Amino acid sequence: MPDETLIEATKAFVKETLKDAEGGHDWFHIERVYNNTLLIAKKENVDIFVVSLAALLHDIADSKFHGGDDAVGPRVAREFLFKENVSSEVIEHVVNIIANMSFNKSLEGALAFTSKELEVVQDADRLDAIGAIGIARCFNYGGFKGRALYNPEIAPNLNMSKDEYKKSTAPTINHFYEKLLLLKDKMNTKTGQQIAQERHQYMEGFLAQFYAEWNGEK
Repeated sequence: MPDETLIEATKAFVKETLKDAEGGHDWFHIERVYNNTLLIAKKENVDIFVVSLAALLHDIADSKFHGGDDAVGPRVAREFLFKENVSSEVIEHVVNIIANMSFNKSLEGALAFTSKELEVVQDADRLDAIGAIGIARCFNYGGFKGRALYNPEIAPNLNMSKDEYKKSTAPTINHFYEKLLLLKDKMNTKTGQQIAQERHQYMEGFLAQFYAEWNGEK
């Protein structure tokens, strides 16, 4: 199957699979990450076919919605690509990217797999977690999980393990300190770093305004 035909087939598969997904992890999230991936890849020496497939399939079965099971997403991606007669080399690379790109993996220490393609897709995904859209997604997910907006008596856990991160029920504002504000310094590529800087500053401004309103200062 020609690359472009497979890309379109993958888009159709993802749209159908995620048609009822939570708003922060739906097709539109995938589309934004895909577009970010193509933007970053312009300045990186990577396999466009591999990063395109990985971006499109990276959240096909997010562990947050599958009992914390990190193996579901890679398995669904592998099964789809196998049915589409994709080469074993490409399948292994895409599946390894999906299995190693999430933030909670970084809490384990050194990754078991690395590649320039992983770095590009990881940056693209992290960019969608910060800035205006990142803020919107954060509160959308917090509402989906029934979490408080903010509780001054519950401090962010800045040294949590992977298991603690996955089980956290902390107020949504804590997530900024436990993840979102950390992403700027975890970007792999120059393009990712440049875009992240502006989005990071936007989040800092939002938090300053949030606390001012919370405390009746504005």
